[in-house]
Formats: sequence, C-alpha cells, structure tokens
Amino acid sequence: MAVEELIYAWQSRPELTQNISTWQRMPARQPRLVDFPASLLPYLVDSLQQRGIERLYSHQAAAFQQVEDGHSLVVATATASGKSLCYHLPVFQRLLSDVSARALFLFPTKALAQDQFTKLNGFFHPPTGFAAIYDGDTPSHQRPGIRKNSKLVLSNPDMLHTGILPHHTAWVEFLANLQFVVLDEMHMYRGVFGSHVANVIRRLKRIVSHYRLMYGIERPLQFILTSATISNPRELAAHLTGEQVVLIAEDGSARGEQHFFIYNPPVVNPELGLRRSALQESVYLADDLLHHGIQTLIFARSRQAVEILLTHLRERFPGELEISIRGYRSGYLPAQRREIEQGLRTGLVKVVVATTALELGVDIGAMGAVILVGYPGTIASTWQQAGRAGRGLEQSLAVLIATADPLDQFLVSHPEYLFGRSPEFGLINPDNLVILLNHIRCAGFELAFNQNDWFGDIPPQVLAHFLDFLADQGVLHASSPRADESLQKYFWMADEYPAQGVSLRSSSADRVVLQVQEPVRPRVIGEVDRESAYWMVHPGAIYLHEARAYCVEELDLENHLARLSPCQVDYYTEPRQDTTVALLELRQVTLVQGGSRSFGEISVTRQLTGFRKIRWFTHEQLGLTEITLPPTELRTVGYWLALSDETVEILRQQGLWRNDPNDYGPNWNAQKKAARQRD
Repeated sequence: MAVEELIYAWQSRPELTQNISTWQRMPARQPRLVDFPASLLPYLVDSLQQRGIERLYSHQAAAFQQVEDGHSLVVATATASGKSLCYHLPVFQRLLSDVSARALFLFPTKALAQDQFTKLNGFFHPPTGFAAIYDGDTPSHQRPGIRKNSKLVLSNPDMLHTGILPHHTAWVEFLANLQFVVLDEMHMYRGVFGSHVANVIRRLKRIVSHYRLMYGIERPLQFILTSATISNPRELAAHLTGEQVVLIAEDGSARGEQHFFIYNPPVVNPELGLRRSALQESVYLADDLLHHGIQTLIFARSRQAVEILLTHLRERFPGELEISIRGYRSGYLPAQRREIEQGLRTGLVKVVVATTALELGVDIGAMGAVILVGYPGTIASTWQQAGRAGRGLEQSLAVLIATADPLDQFLVSHPEYLFGRSPEFGLINPDNLVILLNHIRCAGFELAFNQNDWFGDIPPQVLAHFLDFLADQGVLHASSPRADESLQKYFWMADEYPAQGVSLRSSSADRVVLQVQEPVRPRVIGEVDRESAYWMVHPGAIYLHEARAYCVEELDLENHLARLSPCQVDYYTEPRQDTTVALLELRQVTLVQGGSRSFGEISVTRQLTGFRKIRWFTHEQLGLTEITLPPTELRTVGYWLALSDETVEILRQQGLWRNDPNDYGPNWNAQKKAARQRD
C-alpha cells in the first residue's frame, strides 16, 4: 500500500509529474505451483516445509526433473524467482543419496558464495563439514579438512583457476567423484572474463576425466547454470561448459505489479538545455520514499557517485536516521558488507546507495523501490537492477533518472528501446589466441599433454600446433623426437607457476590496502585494486567512505598501501587523467555508409596529471592541483568507427559539425559554468 500511496501523492504534484516522461505498468503475475516430485527425499521435503514452502514453482520442479534425467541445464528466469532451489534440490538429493558424490558451486564473487552458504545452511541444516567455502579468505589450517571431507564446495572461478586446479593432486577423491558443477549468475561470465572461465572449465573437465579414467568411474559430469535475462542463455551456457544444455526459461514465480518510471530532471537553463543533476533528483525522490516508509535501493554508476549521494542523503536526514542510510560498493570490507546486507533483510537499513555490486543475487530481502541514477548501459542490467524491487505479490516501484548523457536522453524520447527490445547477447570467445595459449600453458602444468590429446573442442591437430609452438618457446618440453609423434608428450618446463600470472578479470589482481592513521594503531577501512588506486587514492585525494572524508597522505604502491587520515573539508576531489590511444597493428578496415569501421591491436596509456577540488552542494571548482604518477599501459584490441571527409562536410553544411566550442555561441563555457554553480 505504501507504493500505491506514494504514486497517488506524486500524481497530485504537477512539478514532479511533468518530469515523468514514461510510466509503464508491469502487471502482477500469479505463481504456477506444482507438488513436490515424488522422488524428493523426505529430509528435503521436511526442510522446505519448515521454511513454509509447501509446493514448488513450476520452473523449480522442471529443473529438478531434468537433472534427475541426467541433463545439464540453464535456468534463465527473473530476479528473485527462486533460481537457487533449482540447483539446491537436485544436488542435495544426489549428495544425500550417494555417499561418494561431490559437487562444486561457483559464484562470480566471494560475497555471493557467502550468501549462498548461509542460505543453504538455513534451508537444509546439513551436517557439520558437509558443505564449505573454499576461497582466498579460507584459513590455511581449514583447507586440508575441506578437501578431504566436504561433499559440497562453494568457491569462485578465480580460486578454481589458481588454488584448486594447479593443486589437483590434493583433490583427487573430490575431483574423481565430482558429479555437479554449478555456475550461478552466468550472465556475469561475458567478454574477457567469460572467455577465461570457459577455459578454466576446459581444464577442470580434463582433470576430472583423468581421475575418472584412473578409477574407472563412468558417470557423466553435469552442469547447472542460472542466469538473469539475456538473449542467448542456452548458447552462452554451451560455450562456457562445452556441453549441450536444456533451457528452462518459463518463469513460474509470483510477481507483484511493478511501476516503472523514466524521470527526466527539470531544465534549469533553457538557453543551453541544461537540466538539474540526476544525483540531486535522486536525493529528492529518495526523500519521498523514506517518508512513506518504502525500503529503497539506489544504483549509482560509480563508487564516487555512491559516496556523494550518501553524503547528501545523510545531510538531509541527520541524527538517528543516519544509521539506516548506508552505502555499498567494492572497497568496503567484507564484514561491513555483510552487516549492510543483514540490515536490509531485517529492515534496519532503509536506504542503500550501491554500485552494480548489489545487482547480483545477494539476498537482501524485499525492496519496495529501486532508483537507477542514469541508464546502466545495457537493457539486461536495467532489468536486473529494477528486478531487485518487489517480492511475492507486493507492489513495487522502479525509477530510471536520466542524466545529461545522450544515451539517457535518447531513452527519454524512445522508451520503446528499453521496453520493446530483447536484452543483449552474452558473448565470449574461448578460442581467443592470447587467452587460449595462457590456459594451455596452465593445463600443461597440471597434466602433461599427449600428441593426440584434447582441450575443449579444439581439434587435436590444431592443439598439436599450439603445443609445438609452446615447445619452441621453451615453455613445454617435447619428450621424444618429432618423427615419433605417437609417443610424444609435452611436459611443463618453466620455473614459474603459470596460473598466478594469468588474471581472469580485466582489472588487476593486486590490491592496495587503505589504512587510516589513528593515535593508538592504524585501522584498515577498505581496499582498492592497483589500477584504481592511481586515481582514487593518489596523494592529496579526498577518499570518501561511508560519507566520511579521508585525506590521502601517501600512496605506497611498492607495499600495496595507502595511508589516510580523517579530515573535515567542504570539497571532494576529481582526478584529471590524460589518455593516449596508439595503434599498434591495423588488422581490418571495412568501408560502410558514411565512413569506415576498423579493428586492430592498440595500446591505451593513462597518466594522472592532477586533480580538481570541487565544493560540496554548489559544485564550484576550487582549483586544479598538478600531480604526476607513473603511467599505466594496457595492450588490447580495439574497434572504432571513422567518418569520411564527405560525411563531415555534409554535417558541417547542415550546421551539425563544429570543431570549436565557441561555435555554439558566445561565452559557451562561461554559461555552462554559471549554470552548474546555480544547479
């Protein structure tokens, strides 16, 4: 009722409704429930009934039956549709029935693994040691016991890559009897990360096959994947696992009516077409949501935007209410994030400002409303974030506040792009030469290759060329003369440990600890990755954490440490970076209407040259401080479009192409600055 009352109140305020460009109503959906499968163990039936679950959603029952029939599958249903039970039930059924069976659950983040561990223990109350988390935070003294005794291990692809597969001889019993691999939040495994993960799965399957052959175990390995809405769930699942999978996409869960608004902030300077900032408007709308008692999640695009919003909200609601307004982003310590998640579930926390870190399926209870501060960049992410609001048949609200970004303004004018188009495809390329060779090196360290060996779906003759190349590079050693190919084996020869030098993610694996200098002893408040440290915690920066300001005194990259001190300032800082893109190799050019599209190898060099001080609330620039840190370089591939000279000339004749900002009229920059200060 609170959401309905709020919408009624908004309708009576023309100054607000005139900014709502689109109001879309998604009707409520009644659940499609079915009886428990007849084969479901009484122990599991009792566990579900103790949680108030008397019947299953139709997609949960369908997933159980497909797994029982021996199929691998992918479940692609809406956020909060009960996807976890789609793999909890069939996996626990097998683990409780077969004393030798083992299962591996993989999550894209450690936070998700922790959340799922808590959830499955709350549901099923398994015996001590039955299930365990095995990741970088697992204490060393606990690891041997987990490897030996746990039937279910929860981890992440990074730990599988560096901590399990290279040490598979310590996991012999577990890997030989591995029957299930679960990949939760499959839509996260796209692009470079997904391409790496697909190769990690190839290595896992190779080692599992090795031990099964050794022990004469014939049972096939089954994969269960879950995904938020994407256009090609079956295709992506097949590429990740190398298996044929069954798709379950018919959602049987309940869903309350959801109202979706696209909100365009009011114009504050008609001459320049400048609008009020989306950040300010989100504070304005969050004020209403708080006063109506609606638990709200606000998604911001960046970590700095999270802290700026959090500061504004706490200024607006001082006193006791401040503890119910929290931030949530990467960089917060795990214990702090768990505390915030628990606060959301219990209702103690009323508003959370978050980055995409809360876009994933961490259980945070029932949000009444979600505010998206700017278009997230994809249709899939938009619906994933909006889907965090609403549980059961309760009404919910999602508001997309448009920024001045051209893409946001396009959505204001063309909402059918968001509401009428399918979500984006999840695409990977496991056979990318650089990625593939790195994982062949890792696989060669784990198990020697035979001349006619296999690796995923790479043809043996193609794999042989790669092995010969690595042998020529001195990375692998060919055990016999090339003339006797039938006996030839390839062994790892280099001194280094290959998996440690291969990061699955585009960001750096190195972390910089944020240490606050205090009278008694230093206190750690968080951490950032090394690449982000250059622009987030450079000397002189103001680092915002839970709406508190800290001055960065020193950035010690050699020791992975940034030293901070609490400070009271009326400004925040924004880094100024120079980015240079250099073409290393042009691989392809294709002429298209109006220009050309190109593809090639490029080098991207970024260097911090200074930072601006910006006053709170007025956004007045207080000056620029110069600073120099070592540049960072990224070698990658790029895709770009170029307009032809003829197209540029046509645009210039139509008044649509200007080379100088002054072409937009006199004092353009001065007017923009004055408008920002008024805003």
